[in-house]
Amino acid sequence: MTAALATYRTVLAACGPVLPAVSFLGRLPTAMCQLGSVLLVAETSGSLATAGVAGGALAAGQTVAGPLIGRLADRRGQRPVVLAACWANALAVAALVLAALSHLAVLPLALLGLLAGLTVPQVGPLARTRTVALVRRTGADERTVNAALSLEGTLDEVSFVLGPALVGVAAAVAHPAAALALAALLLATCGSAFALHPTAGLTAPKAPERRRTARQDRPGIPRAAYALRASMALQGAMFGASQAGITALTERLGAPGQAGLVYAAMGVMSAVAGLSLVLVPARIGLPARWRAAAAALTLLSVPLLFVGSLGALYAVVVVLGVAFAPHLITVFALTERLVPARRMAESMAFLTSSIVGGQALALALSGRLAESYGPAAAFAVALAAAVLVLGLALTVRLRPRPDTPPYAGARPGGAPDAASGGAEPAPVRRAAGAPSDSAPPE
Repeated sequence: MTAALATYRTVLAACGPVLPAVSFLGRLPTAMCQLGSVLLVAETSGSLATAGVAGGALAAGQTVAGPLIGRLADRRGQRPVVLAACWANALAVAALVLAALSHLAVLPLALLGLLAGLTVPQVGPLARTRTVALVRRTGADERTVNAALSLEGTLDEVSFVLGPALVGVAAAVAHPAAALALAALLLATCGSAFALHPTAGLTAPKAPERRRTARQDRPGIPRAAYALRASMALQGAMFGASQAGITALTERLGAPGQAGLVYAAMGVMSAVAGLSLVLVPARIGLPARWRAAAAALTLLSVPLLFVGSLGALYAVVVVLGVAFAPHLITVFALTERLVPARRMAESMAFLTSSIVGGQALALALSGRLAESYGPAAAFAVALAAAVLVLGLALTVRLRPRPDTPPYAGARPGGAPDAASGGAEPAPVRRAAGAPSDSAPPE
C-alpha cells in the first residue's frame, strides 16, 4: 500500500494538484446533463417519451462529436478547442433549460439536446491524454503511467456517481433546472480553467505538424484499436443494461428509490478497484489484464440473472463493480500504447463516446425487454455484452507502438512474448509538441 501511495504521489507531482481538480469539476457536467435533461423535460412537458427523445438526442450528439473534438484537439491543441467547446456547451445547456421551462415542442427540445451533446468538451479524455503526456515526459516507468490512467479512470467513475446524485438532490430539493444551471456554470468556469491551465500547451502540435495534418498526412490507427473501441462500447452496453435491470427490479420489489443508490454503490466499488490497480505486479502485462478483466465481467454478471431481493442485488452489483474499472482503465492503457501520439486525444475521446453510445442503445433495448419479460431479460443483455468482451480479449492480438517499451512479459533480450504481444524496447517518448524546457505544472 505504501508503494501504491508513493506511485500516486509521483503522478500528482508530475501533473500538479490543480489539474486533477479542475479536470474533475470540468467533466462533472457531462455526468449531470444526461439524467438532468431527461428529468427536466419530463417535469416540464409531463411526457416521458418527450424526455427520452431529448435525452437520446443529447447522447447521440456526444457519441458522434466526441472523436471529432478529440481530432481537433490533436490538430490545433487542447486550449482553443476546449475553451470554445466549454462555452458553446454551457450556452447550449442554458438554452435547453430555457426551452424546457418555456414548454417548447418536442422538435426544438430534441435539437437543443442534440446541440448540447455535439458540444460536450470531452474534458475527461483530454485530461487523460494530458496527464499521461506529463507523466511520460518525466521518463516514468509503465507502472507510473498505468497509475496515471487509474487515477483518471477513478475521477471518471466518481464523476458519473456524483453527477447523477447531484441531479437527484437538486430535483428533490428544488427543480431539475437548478442542476442543469449548475452544470452550465461549471462548464463556463472549471472547463475554462482546464483549457487555460499551463499544461494545455503540452499536447499542442508544432507548426510543421499542423501543416502536415492539414494535408491529411496523418498516421493510421491499428486494427486492434478498433477492437478496443468495440470492447468499450460493450462495457457501455453493460452499464445501460445493468441500469435498466436495476431500475426494473427495484420497482418490482417496491423500492424504486433504491435504484440510484444501488447503481452508486456499484460505481463506488468500481472506483476503489480502479485505484487498487496500481498494486497489480508489473510482470502481469496489459493484454493479460484485459483478459482477466473480461473474464471477471463475464463470471460476475451471471448472478444478476438470479437476483430476487434488494440485499442480494446490492451484494451482486457491488461485487460486479470490482471488474468495471479494471476493464475500462486497461482498455485506455492499451489504446495509449497502440495508437500514434498525434492521434491520442481523438482515440481517447472515441473510447468515451463508445461508452456513451453503447450505454444509450443498451438502455433503450434492455428497458423494453425488462418491461416485457422482467429484470432478468435486461441483465441477460449485460451478460451477453460481457461474453462478447471476453471473446475480443481472447482473440485480438495486440502490439504496442515501436516508440514505447514492451508489455510486461517480454522475453529476455527484447524478443516479444506471443501472449503479451510485446515489441522491441525503445526510449520513452516525449509528448508531441512538448518542449524539453517547458514550465512545470501548477
